[in-house]
Amino acid sequence: MLVLGIESSCDETAAALVEDGRAVHSNVVASQIETHRRFGGVVPELASREHLRNIGYVVWRAFREAGKQYSEIDGIAVTQGPGLIGSLLVGLNFAKAMAYSLKKPLVPVNHIEGHICSAFIEHPAVEYPLLALVVSGGHTSLIFSPEPEVYQSIGRARDDAAGEALDKLSKFLGLGYPGGPIIDRLAQRGDPRAFSFSIPKISDGSLDFSFSGFKTAALRHIEKSAIKPRRRPGAKIPQKVVDLVASYQQAIVDTLVRQTARAAESVRPRSILLVGGVACNSLLRRTFTEAFEVSQTGAGAGSSARKISVYFPKPSLTTDNAAMIAAAGTPKLRRGLPVRLDLNAYADLRLC
Repeated sequence: MLVLGIESSCDETAAALVEDGRAVHSNVVASQIETHRRFGGVVPELASREHLRNIGYVVWRAFREAGKQYSEIDGIAVTQGPGLIGSLLVGLNFAKAMAYSLKKPLVPVNHIEGHICSAFIEHPAVEYPLLALVVSGGHTSLIFSPEPEVYQSIGRARDDAAGEALDKLSKFLGLGYPGGPIIDRLAQRGDPRAFSFSIPKISDGSLDFSFSGFKTAALRHIEKSAIKPRRRPGAKIPQKVVDLVASYQQAIVDTLVRQTARAAESVRPRSILLVGGVACNSLLRRTFTEAFEVSQTGAGAGSSARKISVYFPKPSLTTDNAAMIAAAGTPKLRRGLPVRLDLNAYADLRLC
C-alpha cells in the first residue's frame, strides 16, 4: 500500500510517500526556520502563510523524488492535530482536495501518534507493550501502548514542554533559534555540574513533568553571575554561559529519564521509544540507552533484572515530517475507513 502523508502542524511543510508503513520513497520537508528566527519563536500567522506558499511544491516534489504518479497512491494520511490551527488547516484542506480529485481515501492522523509510529519505520522489531516518551518543542508526554493503535496517557508536561524550555534559555542568552540544537552543541564543552538545578517533584506523585522551575532557576543564575545576553551573532560565548547551558540541559535530561524510569517500573514495557524533535538531543539519546538498555531491576523481593530495548528514529524522522504521518495512517487505510471530506482540524486534539 502506497500512502501519501501530509504534515503541517507547526512550522514544517512536509509530504512523503511511504509503502506499507515502512519503505520511505520520499520525505520532503520545507523548513521555516529562517522566517521565524528573528522573532525567536514560531509566529502562527507567518507559519500559515508559509504553508500556503509551500504545500503544492512540497507534495509535487515528494512524487517526483519517489518517481511516482498521483494516480499510484492508495490513500492519503494527513495531520488533523494537535498544532497551530491555521497551519493544520492548510495541510488538511489540501489533502481533502487531493482525495476528492483523485477519488482516493483520506484518513486523519494525530500528530503525537505520528511521532510514535516514526520509530517503527526503521525498527520493525519494536515489541508491545511499549512506552513512548514524546518530547518536542510543543509536547512532552509519556504514552503507554499495550497493543497497536491503543494508547494511554500516563504523564504529561504541566507547563512548558522540554523543547520549549530549551528554546527559552537560548532566547534569554541571545544564542539563537531554534535553541535546542544550539544548546546541545554548546553543552558538549561545558561542565554540567557548574550550576545547581533542583529536579522538581510533583506533589501528587504523578508521572507528569514540570520545566518552568528550571527557567526561573536559570534566570536567577544569570542575574547572580552577571551574565549578559549575546548581542550579535558570532560573538564569543563565555565559558560560564557554556557551563550554564550544560547544567540546564543535564537537569532537563535527568528529569525526562527519571520520570520515564518510574513509568517503566509501573507498566513494565518490552520496548521504550524516544521520539519527537528533542529526541535528536545527543545527551538524551546517550542517557536513555545507558539507563534502559543496560538492565532494569524489577520492584519487589526476588525480582530479576531485565533488559528493555530502546528505539529512536534517525534525525530526519524525529523532527516533524510526513513519513511518520503516512506510517500512522497506513493501518487505518487498510481497514477501509470511509472517505472523510468533512474533516476539521483541532489545535488541542487528544490522542487518548
